[in-house]
Amino acid sequence: MEQRVTARAAGTEDGAAGAGHEAASADDTTGTARATGAAGTTGTAGTTPPAGRDPGTPDPRRRVPRTDDLLRDPRLAEATGRLGAAVVKGAVRQAQQRARDGELAPEDVPDTILGLLPGTASGLRPVLNATGVLLHTNLGRAPLSDAARRAVTEAAGPTDVELDLATGARARRGRSALAALRARVPAAGDAHVVNNGAAALVLAATALAAGKEIVVSRGEMVEIGDGFRLPDLLVSTGARLREVGTTNRTTAADYAAVIGPETGFVLKVHPSNFRVTGFTRAAQAGELASLGVPVVVDIGSGLLAPHPGLPEEPDAETQLRAGAALVTASGDKLLGGPQCGLLLGDGDLVRALARHPLARALRVDKLTLAALEATLTGPPTPTAHALTADPVALRARADRLAAELGAHGIDARAVGSTATVGGGGAPGVGLPSAALSLPEPYAAALRTGRTPVVGRLEAGRCLLDLRSVPPADDERLAGAVRAVRTSDDQAARKERA
Repeated sequence: MEQRVTARAAGTEDGAAGAGHEAASADDTTGTARATGAAGTTGTAGTTPPAGRDPGTPDPRRRVPRTDDLLRDPRLAEATGRLGAAVVKGAVRQAQQRARDGELAPEDVPDTILGLLPGTASGLRPVLNATGVLLHTNLGRAPLSDAARRAVTEAAGPTDVELDLATGARARRGRSALAALRARVPAAGDAHVVNNGAAALVLAATALAAGKEIVVSRGEMVEIGDGFRLPDLLVSTGARLREVGTTNRTTAADYAAVIGPETGFVLKVHPSNFRVTGFTRAAQAGELASLGVPVVVDIGSGLLAPHPGLPEEPDAETQLRAGAALVTASGDKLLGGPQCGLLLGDGDLVRALARHPLARALRVDKLTLAALEATLTGPPTPTAHALTADPVALRARADRLAAELGAHGIDARAVGSTATVGGGGAPGVGLPSAALSLPEPYAAALRTGRTPVVGRLEAGRCLLDLRSVPPADDERLAGAVRAVRTSDDQAARKERA
């Protein structure tokens, strides 16, 4: 009677069925393959050893740890509970394949897996913003304060976002955040929050001017980024635009000449991402308040009160005191909070907007409300600190980091630089700063490193501007640079040796 034996081979190639064998069956759990054949044959018959290896030498791929053994590692078990099985198994397969391809030793597979795992289950990666643009749209604009981050964590579970715990009755959504917003802008009769600045303007246009005219200066018909243009946004609400004035000069008389029964409101838009200089004139909210229709001012950047370092940037308090009926703004710019749209102004007007059917579609979630309130009531935000950073202290940080990195053989220099606000705020305003200057290849290497760092290229060098990097992140920044030393530095060290 013919006897049958079973042989197991680690990896995918060694587990392939050879001549005279029945088909192999893959075992997804262990990452091995099983093959059966006649007695006296080997379990790896038909397997061709990798090129360059003596057929008599044991195949190192047999030593690649099995998937189920790896998943029993307490560190990977913890990661599975934190990230999910699919993410961890994906990293396991990636490391196993690298070991099979000879890129790493089999005993290094567990640690390699840990290095491949993301910090969270989200695909978003934390980035060090060293661009010198404080509110970088591509990097999520304003970084949240520690107080706001803690508030988001606390609000992640069930909360009283729309419940009065004392009475058990339904309550106004986000009432404490709205109260904090009103406290920061005393001239506002009431406040409402939607999901971004554009949504705030859309809600105002829909509620006040659907089927009517919005009077706006030709010099304020702006494009707000990524190809979105203000005129298109407003027309999508069913309103009609009535343009007045010219690109460089628009007076109060220009607005007054077209006001009539079809006017929904007068719109003033802060051109926050460009400047027009020279022979210019722009009517202010105070000049337009007597025209008999609401004046809506979109200040954009979210400055709630005057800032001594940004004297030309409009703020909500000043505009309302000048006579604006409504001010709209973003929460994730100069305010330093989460992405949201702020509506501040006449109490009856704001409450009417809040009850409009569209307001339901634009409302924010509890996490945004929690972050916004903590931003308004908590300590100064990272954005506030960056705006007021002392240039002398920034240069001292750059000198220290350059010396530290230079001791590791890295061509790092401390240089002066100019930072900007960004995010559609304070166009043309330069903020004196200091930066680390590195060879140009560092730009891509840092951007794609384990701790991504985004800087800027200037005059053939990679600049890491410290005004947009909190001092607490200096060591992380230095560590990221040390971790991605370029071949240029390595060659320079060999030449010096």
